[in-house]
Amino acid sequence: MDDEKPILEQTTDALSSAAEATKEAAKTVVKKVKKAAKKVAKKVMPKKAKKAKKASKKSSAKKSAKKAGKKAAKKAAKKAAKKKKKAKKSKR
Repeated sequence: MDDEKPILEQTTDALSSAAEATKEAAKTVVKKVKKAAKKVAKKVMPKKAKKAKKASKKSSAKKSAKKAGKKAAKKAAKKAAKKKKKAKKSKR
């Protein structure tokens, strides 16, 4: 401690330097934590993404199969109705 500076000034300087040091330490800790979280996310996310893709493919395949079945039934019904109309016209 300097004898030339007043005690109040010396304590404020010490406190501000301590505050700066803790601030810097907190920043470095946050950076490290973010980096670690990113690494974990990279390892975990591909597995989840693959599962999600598989699930979406399965559900979309099921939906397309259902739609195809419904469309085929509608087309068959329309064709049958057209044939009936043609048969009636030809009888006249």
